Amino acid sequence: MKRKRDFTVTLLVSTYNKPDYLRQTLLSVARQTVLPDEVVVADDGSTDETRQLIEDMRSIVPVPIQHVWHPDTGFRLSEIRNKAIAAAKGEYILQIDGDVVLERHFMADHLDVAEPGAFVCGSRLLLTPRYTQKILVDGMKVKSGFSSKFDHMLNNLRIGWLRRYMAPRFAKGQPDRLRGCNMAFWKSDLIAVNGYNEDMASWGGEDIEIAWRLIYCGVQKKMLKFGGVMYHLYHPEASRDKVSMHNEIIDAVKRERSARCLNGLDKHLQ
Repeated sequence: MKRKRDFTVTLLVSTYNKPDYLRQTLLSVARQTVLPDEVVVADDGSTDETRQLIEDMRSIVPVPIQHVWHPDTGFRLSEIRNKAIAAAKGEYILQIDGDVVLERHFMADHLDVAEPGAFVCGSRLLLTPRYTQKILVDGMKVKSGFSSKFDHMLNNLRIGWLRRYMAPRFAKGQPDRLRGCNMAFWKSDLIAVNGYNEDMASWGGEDIEIAWRLIYCGVQKKMLKFGGVMYHLYHPEASRDKVSMHNEIIDAVKRERSARCLNGLDKHLQ
């Protein structure tokens, strides 16, 4: 069921060669109490198995699905996200990864705190390998108690009035406190900062870097707590071999108070 709103929403889902994970993500999208206007899958070079999975899911997910793909030439998350942002029809872009399961009020909770002049960062609840495998095999519904870390259990709570109270206050002054798998932006703000920095061509830090540039562009950061519940399916962590190089880029953004990157979204816009 769609809630009335005066702006359009794109759900952007990043993926790479995890069709079994992506299937659970898209199934959780189909169960939302409030639906996006479209889903755009940002595919960083997956094989044909992912393309076929997306085709199969078109009859299950009750909104249009765009599949934005480029060839696999290595980790290019920033670039494929920019391509997906350029293709997005929505005025508001809610960004997740294709290895999460969304609680059915996820979209509604995000839109509850959306406002012009702000981007929103949410949290996640980590699942253990055992429960991840059960979900992948059986498609069981996620319930509380599956986290591998006790402190993450707080990310499983939904309290409306507290969510709205905490949004502008939680982690205020901490731009680095965020998760790229659970963020939301106005497309116009992403265009203003030229989207993701494609010089960051390996894992890590691209979400922090764009957050700093949005802040220097005058966009407020809000935190989505006590809502927007997301369950992260277990997988081994990606290589962090180039994180130090990415940290140097982030340090330069902070030092120069840069709001716009050079190698970004503009070349993908028509």
